[in-house]
Amino acid sequence: MYAIKFACIEVKDMIVDLEGQIERITYENEENGYTIARVRVHGRRDLVTVVGNLMAPTPGEIIRMNGEWTNHPKYGEQFKVIRYKSMVPASVYGIEKYLGSGLIKGIGPVMAKRIVGKFGKKTLDIIEDTIEELICVDGIGKKRIGMIKKAWEEQKEIREVMIFLQAHGVSSGYATKIFRHYGYRSIPVVKENPYRLATDIFGIGFLTADRIAEKLGFSKDSELRAEAGIIYVLNQLADEGHVYYPYNLLIKICEDVLGIKTEIIVNALESINKNRMVVIEDWAQQSDVTTDRRAVYLAKYHLAEKGIASRMKILLNTPVLIRKIDINKAIEWVQGQLAIKLAKKQQEAIRCAVENKVTIITGGPGTGKTTIISSILRIFLKLKANILLAAPTGRAAKRMSEITTYDAKTIHRMLEYSSRKGGFQRNEENPLKCDLLIVDETSMIDTILMYHLLKAIPAQAIVIFVGDVNQLPSVGAGNVLKDSIESNCVNVVELNEIFRQAKESLIVMNAHKINEGIIPSFRSLKNNNDFYFIEQENPEDVLKIIIELATERIPRRFDFDPLNDIQVLTPMNKGLVGSSNLNIELQNAFNPGENGVIRGNRKFRARDKVMQIRNNYDKDIFNGDIGKIINIDEETQELIISFDGTDVIFDCSDLDEIVLAYAVSVHKSQGSEYPAVIIPVVTQHYMLLQRNLIYTAVTRGKKLVVMVGTKKALAIGIKNDKIRKRYTRLGTRLTEL
Repeated sequence: MYAIKFACIEVKDMIVDLEGQIERITYENEENGYTIARVRVHGRRDLVTVVGNLMAPTPGEIIRMNGEWTNHPKYGEQFKVIRYKSMVPASVYGIEKYLGSGLIKGIGPVMAKRIVGKFGKKTLDIIEDTIEELICVDGIGKKRIGMIKKAWEEQKEIREVMIFLQAHGVSSGYATKIFRHYGYRSIPVVKENPYRLATDIFGIGFLTADRIAEKLGFSKDSELRAEAGIIYVLNQLADEGHVYYPYNLLIKICEDVLGIKTEIIVNALESINKNRMVVIEDWAQQSDVTTDRRAVYLAKYHLAEKGIASRMKILLNTPVLIRKIDINKAIEWVQGQLAIKLAKKQQEAIRCAVENKVTIITGGPGTGKTTIISSILRIFLKLKANILLAAPTGRAAKRMSEITTYDAKTIHRMLEYSSRKGGFQRNEENPLKCDLLIVDETSMIDTILMYHLLKAIPAQAIVIFVGDVNQLPSVGAGNVLKDSIESNCVNVVELNEIFRQAKESLIVMNAHKINEGIIPSFRSLKNNNDFYFIEQENPEDVLKIIIELATERIPRRFDFDPLNDIQVLTPMNKGLVGSSNLNIELQNAFNPGENGVIRGNRKFRARDKVMQIRNNYDKDIFNGDIGKIINIDEETQELIISFDGTDVIFDCSDLDEIVLAYAVSVHKSQGSEYPAVIIPVVTQHYMLLQRNLIYTAVTRGKKLVVMVGTKKALAIGIKNDKIRKRYTRLGTRLTEL
């Protein structure tokens, strides 16, 4: 156990012992284990605030602490824990609190009260030694006894792992995940190579693994640490969008992060290159390379980038099986079928898509992409072709289905991903059955996903990629749509004409102005104002107005459902109007209450709006999916969350995959549309304010966009068209086809 230094705390110079019973957990940070608890101490009338690293603190638990009294300038007297020992709760009240805390699946507060009412102080002995006696408690049958027994045994095993890990700097929340992944091998695995945690356990990064390794005696200069550190840095860079990173720049970053000599990093890099964990490419002979001539890829990105180029070459060079048609007659026919008159550019897009193997159609809102997709679909249905429609996210796929009245799937679902079976089941050996594939929201597709998609497309198929290249690039590494367009290896149709109906929307007109670097207009069009700017400089007032807009003003004036129709989009996570704080404030406004489950510094309640933040293929839900908590079962420690009408069960230990979604980042909103969006635009966000981010946020709103902040901040963002460089070589590889 170790002490953490807390800022602004005045320490009195005496180390003392203190024993008490945990009444409630006020705050628990999963990342560093820091806990604030309220503890009942004998002889003291008021509860004592205890701060420090506590291992899986549970209400009702008795802890014997060694520490010091401190005086926080804001929160007053606190006891700062240096080390402590958990004791079995002795009192009947303590046992009831302990069992009812959710520690043991199968026992919630109500059942804990019944059990303790029956067995009193003998309760824990009964569970430990003669658990079958629980059958005499009302509501407990053999099935529940089995559940309680299993949870009790697991908890004892987990406690051993927790004790070991806590002593080496791991918070209790991750101990459960480590135990679930490695089982009884947890301690030996961590002792042998703690850096495995960074790649094997979601939520545990290199820095935590490095802290554990240090406590286990691993040298700062060890080769194992250097190798793991390089992989960590490359993964961090991939999270920033880079498919590779220049060799010399990577060495410099690794030096700064790891604090070790260049020669150790170079040797470690050579070692993991030999082991094919990374690939180092030397472009010394390439004329297009002007700076660092060596590039370092994580192996999977190198395979994917090269694979995209090779699969694209196969697609482009394989003839189609669908019979040739008179495209002019087809266009005339489809106009009659849809009772529309296609614009010249729309006809060009349809002609290009029908006559070529691979086509990219790109354009902003109101430029007719939907009409083009529907027209192409009608033509190929007439030809009795096998057609597939796909999009990167569930929301985008659902919208595509609604627009075309033809079934669309997420790319993952279409490729039949299964973690149990080892990944995507559709590939070059088991390709998709289609003559035509149309993919929407292509700007969201990253390098890895595009590789797996292209592998699964039959060589003779026609492929049409639809997207808006001016939106933010994919969250994952790469800039596939932009690189593909700039490579000139495939046919591209860029739509730039805004149609009459779309011109009546300020949202559409302003989106195009923003994209051109022009400050948007806020004057209504023919009394149809769907775009507003509320000027407010003070972030506290911006926050207040956002809450009023979401909960009262917009629902009252526009008759929108406050939870389902209105979405707050923000450029960043931190700050007063970042997503983290906005979610806390909006949760308290929409769904107040004391009940719920705590995961780290987040509290979830029934009826909360939440978002999945990582792909979970077993549950068939993906990064960016939004749901609603239907029920929280304190006895089984499970939540039921509804995603688009599908109920998914979550164990409480899986809640680091879930965040509140009253406010989400602009990046996370890609592929989604909402009836109304509220966007804070403040100068505190200037580091992230850029043209394509504001453009993406505005184009998420279908019927209403409201910005709150300063026009100065808006102007800063619109003028900033310097898209952050992503290191990819896909464009060059495609050009060389």
